[in-house]
Amino acid sequence: MSPAIQSPRLAARALIIQEGRLLLVNAYPKHHLGLWCAPGGGVERGSSIPDNLIREVFEETGLIVTVGDLALINEFHDPQSGFHQVDLIFHCTLVKGQIDPNWKDVAGVVSKRKWVTKAQMETLTIKPSSLADIAFASPGPAIYDPLEAILK
Repeated sequence: MSPAIQSPRLAARALIIQEGRLLLVNAYPKHHLGLWCAPGGGVERGSSIPDNLIREVFEETGLIVTVGDLALINEFHDPQSGFHQVDLIFHCTLVKGQIDPNWKDVAGVVSKRKWVTKAQMETLTIKPSSLADIAFASPGPAIYDPLEAILK
């Protein structure tokens, strides 16, 4: 029997680069599956996508950012559960703050944060798969990264 069809979840994520390194966070509570992603999360109704992203980045990292241009639209899904998410990934600029290892994510999801180089990203499990190439590329028009399974 196939999983129930669900509407895709909309999320916003931030590409924050400092000194040639991109900020990543764990994607699941307690770093389940060892998956890393850009900080951000679900878009709440009644608030703009940039405002949602600013809120999510602060909740997960304690950092304050401004939201720039859209860099990537990515879709991923879990074929077994039917979960489907569309991520809008934006270039962001760090305005204030630094990573505090004692920071507590209000949602209890993010417990690990780290700055990584493009080369270091090759040794990690990261979603979307195109994140390193997009994050470290010269600015240009937004890219669409087709639907991929969350884990292969």
